Amino acid sequence: MFSLLWRFFPGPVWLRLIVLLALAVVLVWVVINYVYPWVLVQFPEEEATVGT
Repeated sequence: MFSLLWRFFPGPVWLRLIVLLALAVVLVWVVINYVYPWVLVQFPEEEATVGT
């Protein structure tokens, strides 16, 4: 998968590296800010109690 991305982007190595790092940062940001909260809403809340 990485080699496919590496060949997809044109330019010198340093530019490819910067673009792929920026893409990874954006992907992590989107997952943390949009995907995780959406998944959290989809699961019902469970009331967990410790037995006495």
